[in-house]
Formats: sequence, structure tokens, C-alpha cells
Amino acid sequence: MISAFDLFKIGIGPSSSHTIGPMVAARRFRTRTRGLPGLARIRAEIFGSLAWTGRGHGTDTAIFLGLLDHEPHTVDPDGVAGHVAVLGAEKRLGPGGAAFDPVADLTFNFTDLLPLHTNGLRFCALDGDGAVLDSEEYYSVGGGFVVTEAEAAPNAEAACPVPYASAAGLLALCVAEGRTIAEVQFANECGARTPAAVEAGLDAIRDAMFACIDRGLRQDGELPGGLKVRRRARRLHDDLTEGRLRNTRAAHEIVDWISLYALAVNEENAAGGRVVTAPTNGAAGIIPAVLRYARDFCPDWSDARSREFLLTAAAVGGLIKTRASISGAEVGCQGEVGSAAAMAAAGLAAFLGGHAAQVENAAEIAMEHHLGMTCDPIGGLVQIPCIERNAFGANKAVVAASLALRGDGIHRVTLDEVIETMRQTGHDMQAKYKETSLGGLAVNVAAC
Repeated sequence: MISAFDLFKIGIGPSSSHTIGPMVAARRFRTRTRGLPGLARIRAEIFGSLAWTGRGHGTDTAIFLGLLDHEPHTVDPDGVAGHVAVLGAEKRLGPGGAAFDPVADLTFNFTDLLPLHTNGLRFCALDGDGAVLDSEEYYSVGGGFVVTEAEAAPNAEAACPVPYASAAGLLALCVAEGRTIAEVQFANECGARTPAAVEAGLDAIRDAMFACIDRGLRQDGELPGGLKVRRRARRLHDDLTEGRLRNTRAAHEIVDWISLYALAVNEENAAGGRVVTAPTNGAAGIIPAVLRYARDFCPDWSDARSREFLLTAAAVGGLIKTRASISGAEVGCQGEVGSAAAMAAAGLAAFLGGHAAQVENAAEIAMEHHLGMTCDPIGGLVQIPCIERNAFGANKAVVAASLALRGDGIHRVTLDEVIETMRQTGHDMQAKYKETSLGGLAVNVAAC
């Protein structure tokens, strides 16, 4: 069982696999080697997709922050530049810490791959003579999840109160026990936390998502990175608000509001702001946008209903992660935006009163219509086409939920089948279309 608190992590942009994951890995190695006798220097090497798009995704900065003992959910985004500047000047991990030169001690390996995943990192602890005292390889496998080879090895599944292994199994369980998908997920969350802690944690996730939207609506200007992409959320919000005051509202205006919420989040993500992986940073705007749509435009909003939304979304996200992938570097953007849209569609269908079969249908529809989507960010930045893809993914999620709720839950293609199709499609996809910036829009559109 994948917990909602693993899928929804509060952190910073622009990427869960290329920023949050490397920060977590670096901090893990810093903690592991703290107090190691004879430690004089730490070195890091990144491979595959992390190397190819690492500078655009801030992977180098994330590693610096992790080695400086910062964590994604607590580091102040406004203080990042200062921390990096101090490290560049002192070339040491804090007073009395090991030496680390941001230029000489971080290697971008563009030719080799580590065996388990394209997002590989290797850290080494050296003594004063350059001998290796300790080393470890980590893999940032998407959504901020980080594993070592030992942790990635098959092992006994962790016990959970209400186990299932597929969408079909989940549906059968819901029917047999008379539970909703959210109730099943809640029961499993309570295997590790008290009910009060689960509810408080979900509320904190929701509030962080909405805070990200609100901040994105206030910001203006150009996003960092050199593509000269201007923020649009504030201007779009002003236009929509002015139209309301004039009582000139087009029938399709709701599409603009949903797009607006997603744009606000992903502009914040691109700027390195505080976001929630949902289930990744690259797709972080979809679930918040649909949840905000439920709050602002749908009836019967409440804290309890928002938890039902997030728990349902988490159940679907857990199935996708365990049966396929949520990593753009592994299966392309179908694993990020497609997964987020499926999760959001399921959450909205549940919020609007859909039964388990309709919820499963909503997730299937949303995922099916993202199959084959490549991950080809221009300049390695999570800006083009990523920001707009979140707006489209959010609107697709609403359409999927609506279609599913107009039916009775009986449909030809199952969620399990479409997840397996996504996995196979990602496996067959050429590597240059999987978060490397070596194909697609990244090579056909000038980055400057």
C-alpha cells in the first residue's frame, strides 16, 4: 500500500525526481557519514536523465542543499540562493564539515547509467588522502521517492489492514465490504497513523496545495531559466475577476478557471516555490486545480469531502506507482500528467457521489487519453510544455469524471488494463523522449 503521505509530499520545485529526490538522497548520505572517522571530503556523481536535464531542473542545487542538511519540506525557497552562494565561497559543508566544492566535487555523467534506473546518483566519502571511506548509490524513481539497490530489491509486502493488489481487487473489496475507495485507503493509512493524524495530515496537504495556488495568483514576471516564459496566472485571474464584475461570463469560462489554478501551481513550481508532489512536481497542478474547482464551483464542500477526494486519488496513484510508474524519466509524461489526471478524475468522481465502479471508470478514462505522452521539456526546464500540460490534464480529469458519472460504471477497458498499457508504452518509448531533452519539442524548438 502506497500512502497518501508518500504520494503527496510538501517540497519545492521544479521537479520531484530531479530536485526533491536528489535533495533527499544527498541528505541521507550526509546523515549516514556524519561523524565518520577520517572524513575529509564528499563527492557526488549523477547519471542518465539527472545529468542530461539536471541543471535545468536544479539537481545540482538540490544536492548542495541536501548535503547542507536541508529537507524539501522545510527549506525556505527564498533562502536557497544564499545557501548556495555560501557553499560556493567556503567550499565546505558548514563549519567543521567535510570539504565539498560545488564545481569540482559534483560530476555530471552524460554517458553512463546505473543499473536500476536512469535517475541514478553516487556519493563517496573520502579521507584526506582521497581513499574511499564509504559510498552509496541512490535512485530517484519519481515523485520524490528515493531508494538504494537494497531497498529496491523485492521483499515481503508491508502489512496493511485492507490489502489489495489491483483495481479489480479494490473494486471487489469495496463491493464485498460495502466500503468506498476512500474508506479503504483511510483504513490502510490508519495502519501507520492515528485517524486524527491522518485527517490532520490530509488537511495540511490540501492547505499547502491551495496556498500554492493563491501565491501563484499573486506573482508576476518572468520565470527563471532563460526561456523568457512569462507568468500568466495573475493576468488571467485579473481578467476572469473583471469579467465577473461586468457580468460578462462565457459558458466555457469554467475551463479557464480550472486552467488558471493549474497554471498558478506550475508557474510556482517552475520558479522553485513551495509545491506538493501530486504525484510529481511536473504534474503538481492537476490535483490542486481539480480540488479547487470542487471547492469553488461544486456543491457540498467540506473538509471531510476534501479528504475523501485526496484519499481516493491516493488509492489510484498507489496502483499506478506499484503496477507501472509515475516517473517521466521512466515512462514519459504519461506517467506524470496521465497519472495525476487519473488520480484527480477519481477524486472528483468520489467527491461528486460516484460509487466505486464509476470512480474506477473516471480514472481509466483520464489515463487512457494520456497514453503515449512524451516528456520533452525545452532546455530541461519544467516550463514548456509542462505548465500548459497541467491545465489540459486538469480539464481532462473533470471531463473524465463527468463522463463516468453519466454512466453506470460498466465499461469495456479497465483501469488495470490501461495502467498496464501505460507501462508497456513507457517501456517501448525511446529514451530520448523520457525527460532527457534529447528529442521532441526540446530539439525542435530553440531554447533561447
